[in-house]
Amino acid sequence: MLVTICALVSVIVGILAGLLKYTQSAPKAPAVLFGGGVFGGSMTLLLLLFTALGAF
Repeated sequence: MLVTICALVSVIVGILAGLLKYTQSAPKAPAVLFGGGVFGGSMTLLLLLFTALGAF
């Protein structure tokens, strides 16, 4: 259950980061890669946080 919540929050954060990174004059690929990196980082951070708190 917690992994699903972490994944959903990470997806939302990654999408928002990609949208904030994207500009009209630039190609979309760097924004997508940036959003994917933010997704991976936030997923790792949330899982480590819940593991440190003893939720798993």
